[in-house]
Amino acid sequence: MKKNIAVAGNGYVDLSIATLLAQYHRVTAVDEISEKVEKINNRISPIQDDYI
Repeated sequence: MKKNIAVAGNGYVDLSIATLLAQYHRVTAVDEISEKVEKINNRISPIQDDYI
């Protein structure tokens, strides 16, 4: 059963956790920095990570 999960922040730890959870659940990532939100909405990672 898929769950709705919210993750606050989109730094290295938070975005990694959100990415892993999104493989099996519906995830909403929240951040105060609008540039990060815009990148994520356009499927661009705001951090340097080979897996994200």
